[in-house]
Amino acid sequence: MDTMITTRHGEIADALRARAGRVVERLARLANRPTAAHVTFDLAHRRATVEVRLVAARGAVHVASAEASDHRTALDRAAAKLRRQLDKPDTKPRRVAGRTAR
Repeated sequence: MDTMITTRHGEIADALRARAGRVVERLARLANRPTAAHVTFDLAHRRATVEVRLVAARGAVHVASAEASDHRTALDRAAAKLRRQLDKPDTKPRRVAGRTAR
């Protein structure tokens, strides 16, 4: 899976960049055959914004964004939103006659 981490209007620490990669890897395990992920950190008007975009099989795109006073909190909130999307029953593969089917 390809993971891209982008920053706008500022810089982020390497530790936060590594944490974003770990968060995306954890979320990718819940998706149906993930192909790409893009995390965007933005700093505008003294508010930190994070958008996480996860592309899965058959063109399914899951997007979550969050805003907080710092990037770490915003990343955690966006990850929680994306996890709720991935936990919905319609995004999980169904079991049919001993095999996975969509």
